[in-house]
Amino acid sequence: MKKYFQFEELGTNYKTEFMAGLTTFLAMAYILFVNPSVLGETGMDQGAVFAATAIAAAVGSLFMGFIAKYPVVLAPGMGLNAFFAYTVVLTFGIPWETALAGVLASGIIFIVLTLTGLREKVINAIPSSLKLAVGAGIGLFIAFIGLQNSGIVISDPSTMLALGDITSPTVLLAVFGVVVSVILLTLGIKAGIFYGMIITAVTGMVFGLIGVPTGVDGIVSGVPSLAPTFGQAFLHFGDIFTLEMLVVILTFLFVDFFDTAGTLVAVASQAGLMKDNKLPRAGKALFADSAATVVGAAVGTSTTTSYVESTAGVGVGGRTGFTAVVAAGFFLLSLFFSPLLSIITNEVTAPALIIVGVMMATALKSIEWDEFEIAVPAFLTVLMMPLTYSIATGIAIGFIFYPITMIVKGRAKEIHPIMYGLFVVFILYFIFLK
Repeated sequence: MKKYFQFEELGTNYKTEFMAGLTTFLAMAYILFVNPSVLGETGMDQGAVFAATAIAAAVGSLFMGFIAKYPVVLAPGMGLNAFFAYTVVLTFGIPWETALAGVLASGIIFIVLTLTGLREKVINAIPSSLKLAVGAGIGLFIAFIGLQNSGIVISDPSTMLALGDITSPTVLLAVFGVVVSVILLTLGIKAGIFYGMIITAVTGMVFGLIGVPTGVDGIVSGVPSLAPTFGQAFLHFGDIFTLEMLVVILTFLFVDFFDTAGTLVAVASQAGLMKDNKLPRAGKALFADSAATVVGAAVGTSTTTSYVESTAGVGVGGRTGFTAVVAAGFFLLSLFFSPLLSIITNEVTAPALIIVGVMMATALKSIEWDEFEIAVPAFLTVLMMPLTYSIATGIAIGFIFYPITMIVKGRAKEIHPIMYGLFVVFILYFIFLK
């Protein structure tokens, strides 16, 4: 094992890799409870989603560890789960079973793009500012969902939105959770989001806002059944051949594609694994990610992707795929703790959504705001996601405006043909679906 993962060459050992895997797991363990909460809004069985989340994370991390040998851990992605639930199912009215089939299709396409080498062409086709805008926009959308679910922000007939009742005990609990999480992360505690959820849940129990688990059965139990979600993606695969689902699949693919690429570069750079400014074994890493998406869709969860929280493990010395293998082991162990879902309420998960939104919004700093032809499509992409309550709509509007502003500015030669193709697809999207 030491020889396979090149411990000596990379200056690491079992203890360091184990601590790195544990640190990364703790930094992203919140997804075990947030994902069932988000996907549960669609009517999916939360127990099944919990199990699917843990299995997808474990399998994806094992793929990444053994195949690509990177200290990168995978799990169902934040933002992609929000798009799945709030846009595809609750806004478009697409059954969650069909949405899972769309996730499966995006994973298969991702595998094909990886194996054929077309991934670089697709990455290069979309300007960096729009990639950054998509990530930041999703961050704002996720944060908005957290604020809404917790009651911190509510609907208002006069102004559309307003501040909620901050004297309400449940709203105060959510605000407390945000403050605690912010303090922990500001202090540099890598697993601040996860610890913040634990502290918020315990506080809620102390004040009688959340039920207290009774006995061992309230904490540990058998693995929840996957029956409600397992295989639904295959059974409904024939329902994806519509223009509406084409847009959905493209969005799943697009977001996962660039989220994964950005995460891999960030983690590899921090770990000192980049060579000549290139990512070694990039094809294997992308294959591991796309294969994990296929597995996740099969068992019943939204797109599985690489987590930037993997940098937490790298920060304590993780350098090899063994870090990901260790994290996978903890995800498998977590399958026996599904009863804790009962105490992870909206007030407990909301701070995680808001904090993740803050982290994703940092991409705004790298957008070329001084170039108006770039700033307009980027701004509209970011703005329209939360305002229309749709990630797909935000992407569509931004991608429509980009060719227009660039052509008017006289920069038509800089537009990749793929962007013209997407321009047409999104125009048709608004004509026929809106």
